[in-house]
Amino acid sequence: MANLKIELVRSTIGALKDQQATVKALGLHKMHSTVIKPDNPCVRGMIFKVKHLVKVEEV
Repeated sequence: MANLKIELVRSTIGALKDQQATVKALGLHKMHSTVIKPDNPCVRGMIFKVKHLVKVEEV
């Protein structure tokens, strides 16, 4: 099973509250912080919700 490297590239200051909560639930805190998450439908859905704030690549 592949993993996804997720990086926060835009600030959550102007984002909606549920989008801010999604970024926090992904484990991202500061700008340009990265996390490795498993590639599954749950994580894909979270990424889709904040796709304008993050950069994703497969590892």
